[in-house]
Amino acid sequence: MTAEKHNISDQANQFLNRTHKLFIGGQWVEAQSGQTFDVVNPATGQVISKVARGGSGDVDLAVKAARKAFEGPWSKMTSSERGKLIWKLGDLLEQHLTEFAELETMDNGKPLAVAKFADVPLAVDMFRYMAGWTTKIEGSTIPVSVPTAPGGEFLSYTHREPVGVVGQIIPWNFPLLMAAWKLAPALAAGCTVILKPAEETPVTALRLAELVQEAGFPEGVVNIITGFGEETGAPLAAHMDVDKIAFTGSTEVGRLIVQAAGTSNLKKLTLELGGKSPNIIFPDANLKAAIAGAASGIFFNQGQCCCAGSRLYVHQDIFDEVIEGVSARAKKIRVGHGLDPQAQMGPLVSHDQLARVCNFLEEGAKEGAVAKAGGKRIGDSGYFVEPTVLVDTKANMKVVQEEIFGPVVVAMPFTDVDEIAATANDSIYGLAAGIWTQNISMAHKLARRIRAGSVWVNCYNVFDASLPFGGYKQSGWGREMGKEVLNNYLEVKAVTTQL
Repeated sequence: MTAEKHNISDQANQFLNRTHKLFIGGQWVEAQSGQTFDVVNPATGQVISKVARGGSGDVDLAVKAARKAFEGPWSKMTSSERGKLIWKLGDLLEQHLTEFAELETMDNGKPLAVAKFADVPLAVDMFRYMAGWTTKIEGSTIPVSVPTAPGGEFLSYTHREPVGVVGQIIPWNFPLLMAAWKLAPALAAGCTVILKPAEETPVTALRLAELVQEAGFPEGVVNIITGFGEETGAPLAAHMDVDKIAFTGSTEVGRLIVQAAGTSNLKKLTLELGGKSPNIIFPDANLKAAIAGAASGIFFNQGQCCCAGSRLYVHQDIFDEVIEGVSARAKKIRVGHGLDPQAQMGPLVSHDQLARVCNFLEEGAKEGAVAKAGGKRIGDSGYFVEPTVLVDTKANMKVVQEEIFGPVVVAMPFTDVDEIAATANDSIYGLAAGIWTQNISMAHKLARRIRAGSVWVNCYNVFDASLPFGGYKQSGWGREMGKEVLNNYLEVKAVTTQL
């Protein structure tokens, strides 16, 4: 169990070479079963670490610890004190930026440069942004006219209170960043948390728990449970003393969480789910920028983005030119180990994900899709797939309708705005969309017609802690980031007094 031939820091190497426990009630404890499971580097298929395999009993202990903290020291802290702790956590994360980037690359496979200049800094920024909100969560006074009490005088106001104990289940594509997206607003609102990272990528969440300790959070405010979905995620979603579940992942698993919540205590839910986002290029677009944006929109993070621009619609007049340009970029992408400084794209996260993407490629070929670039697995070591551009695709094809979650874009021509608006919305998903044109009036009109939570005009994958992110239709419920996310973790109480 080593860091292989590529060099990483001593701190990251030492962390990986430990067998990790669960973080419950401010303590590191073994799973009740005594079992562990392997963490694998997707670039090599080799084991890089071992972590505790949590179960329902461990979930129950974590929920009890979170409840105790919520009803005890955490609720007694002032909002300013909570904000200072969240800010300090961001500072500590920034101090260990390189270490966290290395751990993310070893665990997830993404290029180190991406982890170092995107994932970790964005996570730091999220903690700092939400730290500022702790002192700005306010109610309001409401003038009321009560028809049943003519002449009565009342004082009415609202009070915003934390929802309570929150279970958070995060995915493997941006492990650290998704932990920050979940933890920061929940803590800012005054909730306590049980966080379950994906079994494929638990490492950075466990290292973050050490920073939670170092920052001085009260015991039980943050708990980290590692394990498999059916063994830890399912009992967390169904637990009777969890007030809310926040989930990011597939729409399929999202449905299971809805069922679990509905058959337990009707806990509150927010769901950030799948996508099949349209990226639309008009003939008047800056084609150099649009081609680069289309390639980045699908190949960033190995295509393992819920908002990836996986459906590329190009006006018929420029279709061949754009496809040639995107395909040329795809063929030039250097795919390799995330620690290779020359690598521009890493492996898929797991053998299962590799099999899923390769199956889509095979199904697409059977249905008549043609690969202008890529189209197959790379080598037999690690989980690498070629950046792929598919043409001759039709709306009813599996590769067009379903989320592939890999570096595969399906490209189709269009001729007019009315046609493309309907086509863009022809999906069960509604997470994101891209529009490339110099006609800004048309861009804004089209943005209104597209049913998606994020629409980027002449850019793609632009994120900021202040921007809400989430989906329409089967892309989920609620929003992440921005002030909107705080609504996920707050109850609103109306108080009325007769004067």
